[in-house]
Amino acid sequence: MQVLQEQKPAHPHSYGYRPQRSAHHAIREVQTRIRQGYGWVVDLDLQAFFDCVNHDRLMARLKRRCPDAELLRLINRYLNAGVRVGEVLEPTRMGVPQGGPLSPVLANVVLDELDWELDRCGHRFARYADDCTILVRSKRAGERVMAGVTRYVSDTLRLTVNPLKSAVDRPMNRTFLGFTVSRTGAKLKVADQAIDKLKDCVRDLTRRTRGKRIDAIVAGLRQTLLGWAGFCSCKTCISAILGGQSVLRHC
Repeated sequence: MQVLQEQKPAHPHSYGYRPQRSAHHAIREVQTRIRQGYGWVVDLDLQAFFDCVNHDRLMARLKRRCPDAELLRLINRYLNAGVRVGEVLEPTRMGVPQGGPLSPVLANVVLDELDWELDRCGHRFARYADDCTILVRSKRAGERVMAGVTRYVSDTLRLTVNPLKSAVDRPMNRTFLGFTVSRTGAKLKVADQAIDKLKDCVRDLTRRTRGKRIDAIVAGLRQTLLGWAGFCSCKTCISAILGGQSVLRHC
């Protein structure tokens, strides 16, 4: 099979599921822009993104990039494999399987159009999969950008921006990839929701009624806390790692 041949490289501000890029790179990009004076964020939430990808548009975009007919047929079968609900196999006329091994790549193919449209308009942004934050200098500019991007996402990508979860706000009031950034961009903090999720997980692992051997409990805690340490590996998040240790001691 031939590999996908892109007409242009992926945008440098796309950080999700790409070699040598991570969520931490996306967060640092946001910090850099805030320090440059872009003190407002346009926080976009794409409603049920993985469930709403248009198959026709996705396949048309893949055909422009990939000359391998066999690979395209395989991807098309993957998209239309259907989903079993109880004893009934229901067709999948739109969307990509969330959690599937190919879905992140297909998500980047779909949203690459959004990246280059934002670039064409001169916006500063960072995107990780379907999480996208645009940095602007004022609330009024953010509201204009929100309206324009919402129209583009609806009319061109045939997706929907969730108005209940999207907003124009100061960075410290919004969460991006589990972090919040201070108004000046100097401080980075793990979002309270992420810490609460860690506490719930540790409590569940150490619950006395689980009936687990101590070595199994330790193995589960080790896996969870190592993942937490990796998530908080930014130098400015040492306090969050120590916070995770204090949760363990408490439990």
